Amino acid sequence: MVLKFEDLRVLQVAEAVADDIWRRVVRWKPFARDVVGKQLTRSTDSLGANIAEAYGRFHFGEKLQFLYYARGSLFESKYWLNRSLERNLMTTKDVDNYASQLTDLARQLNAFASDIKVQRRGKQGSSKTVREESPEYIADWIDDSSMRFFY
Repeated sequence: MVLKFEDLRVLQVAEAVADDIWRRVVRWKPFARDVVGKQLTRSTDSLGANIAEAYGRFHFGEKLQFLYYARGSLFESKYWLNRSLERNLMTTKDVDNYASQLTDLARQLNAFASDIKVQRRGKQGSSKTVREESPEYIADWIDDSSMRFFY
């Protein structure tokens, strides 16, 4: 059975974090929301959006590229969480909770990317392309200053 992208556990976790961040940031004072909150919300939203886009891509390389974008957004989110802590917008407990969820999500993203790499290798093995084996080069020394190659 093929999963819909909404059924992907990695996407569900990303959505849960993004939605929880949104509910928190929307209550901040305007300056904090504009400077830190918008960036934090965008980066967590981007995380899930890139996972969804990776799922929708046809070629393995594109799928991996969007998962790498998602991982970049994940680390950006951690950066903004640290800013939230330093600027007293969130408690240490809350930031640690989000950071822990993002760390688990990073592991899931890495596993997802690894699975796609395995699938890509499997598809390449079943290719209908004809390939010749590379020739073996043998060096025959004539003297110390020159060398001839035969194959």
